[in-house]
Amino acid sequence: MEQRTSWQSIDQIDFTPRKQMHPSPHDWRDHFIYFLLVDRFDDNKWRIPYWGSRKKRQQDIRKGIGVHGGNLKGVKSRLKYLKSLGITTIWLSPVFKNRVDQGGSLHGYAIQDFLEVDPHFGTKKDLCDLVDAAHRLGMYIILDIVINHTADNWAYEGDAKPPFSTDGTRYPFGFWRSEHNSNELGPDDAVWPAELQDPDCYTRRGVIDNWNNATQAVQGDFFNLKDLDLNYLPTLKTLTAIYKYWIVETNIDGYRVDTVKHVDNEPSVKFFNAIKEFTESIGKQNFLIFGEIVDGDAVIAKYVGNQTVNNEQIQALDASLDFPLYFVLDEVIKRRLSPAALRKRYEVMRDTYQHSDGSDLLVTFIDNHDQMSRPYHRFLFDAEDTRQAILGVGYLLTTLGIPSIYYGTEQGFNGGGEAGAHQDNFIRECMFGGRWGAFGTRHWHFFNKRYRLYRAIAETAQVRATEPTLRYGRLYFREISKDGVNFHYPELNSGFLAFSRIHDDTEIVMVMNLRAETDTNHVMLDGVFSPPGTALVDLLDSGRTYLTTEGVNSSVVRITLEPYGMVILKKEKRK
Repeated sequence: MEQRTSWQSIDQIDFTPRKQMHPSPHDWRDHFIYFLLVDRFDDNKWRIPYWGSRKKRQQDIRKGIGVHGGNLKGVKSRLKYLKSLGITTIWLSPVFKNRVDQGGSLHGYAIQDFLEVDPHFGTKKDLCDLVDAAHRLGMYIILDIVINHTADNWAYEGDAKPPFSTDGTRYPFGFWRSEHNSNELGPDDAVWPAELQDPDCYTRRGVIDNWNNATQAVQGDFFNLKDLDLNYLPTLKTLTAIYKYWIVETNIDGYRVDTVKHVDNEPSVKFFNAIKEFTESIGKQNFLIFGEIVDGDAVIAKYVGNQTVNNEQIQALDASLDFPLYFVLDEVIKRRLSPAALRKRYEVMRDTYQHSDGSDLLVTFIDNHDQMSRPYHRFLFDAEDTRQAILGVGYLLTTLGIPSIYYGTEQGFNGGGEAGAHQDNFIRECMFGGRWGAFGTRHWHFFNKRYRLYRAIAETAQVRATEPTLRYGRLYFREISKDGVNFHYPELNSGFLAFSRIHDDTEIVMVMNLRAETDTNHVMLDGVFSPPGTALVDLLDSGRTYLTTEGVNSSVVRITLEPYGMVILKKEKRK
């Protein structure tokens, strides 16, 4: 029988760091995150760059199924491409070993061995080499992890898929999935480490059939993925040990935690606290842990910051993905929803996070691989113009939060399809071509630094990197006016969206034209920081300057913008 080359049990793990721990960033708001699916990003093979049409094409969804060959060496080979884009942190989809009898998992969320790298993606050495190479370039690596479930590593009696047990009883354990007719489990059988081979590590209450039921969402199985019981202390101990191990083994800089909302609050917060205290003890005082919480701010607030458990204050998540913003920003940028929805979103944020403006608690995004609110559509799928993506990412880079983009956005990826079997593959195109290349292509790669979206995002990211006000400043939405006299906050048909970030004695103003035609508006500014007669320079184009004039108890600047244009204005330095 094949022998394992890694740990069989957490009792065998040495938690001593393998090398000097790379220090964490001082403030994660200084960073720009790039999320990629390892299988779909790059396969480390030579290909010709694509220069053809980026129009949507009908594709056979069956070609997108399964593993396509992207790997960790491919990610490493593209570090300079990402750095030139302005990316400082790379968030990798899960790299841990998935079930092999199911052909492998492109997304990595069906884990069979929590202590091994999936061979489709490479080896532990490949992962360590990637982290080391990123650190040498001043970049950071975040791993996507799962604490809610494992793969379909075992079956209920009779290999049934029982409905959720509403009376609280557990179904009997059936058997471990194995390719061997032996009492001894091999490396591809069951689940590893061995501690997770205890049936009591699983809730065993059957498959979720009502996703709106809170109990089912927390204690039920995601389809065939088996739900872990973190209230069972050995489960919590094992998961904590697993994810401590990956930190000392690879020197990574953070975790993104999958499906946090589907884990009981108290044990999950204990897990976050244990990881935070461990990283502090080994020299990573600001190791980032952020989670996927698909809900509003009230639910997110239960998992981020300091939380009270058994009358004790402990550290929970540092941040959450900003789904409340995701649910409205796409529609605002595309003029299907009034900008009032954005103002409302930040009002709720201010009321919810009493000790923060939210900028350090939320990771913002316009696209992801799951698409909760608009199934299987990338941001550009139904956009009128690719420049709308520049506005969307520009908003993330200039407003509150830690900005994050999804791979391919910078190359105009616009996949999408109707709900149904395998339709999520439409938003999981291959950057490197293969049989599932973006825009229906094969054998071409999409790492074009001269593509206009790439260049525009890189320019905006550079502005953010050089302007502390855009990273730490207070946020104020600005009123606009056609005649310079009657001002109002932008509504659905206003065309312009404007806001300021103010920090210390500096005001920076972001103005966007959401229309498909050239438009002119007056924008109200702060009369103290940008008094009448102030020359404002566009940080995206130093050749464009604007002069503020006197308004009613304020300053006003008149701005004309081309279709889907934007400016980032700051007081001109005196020579």
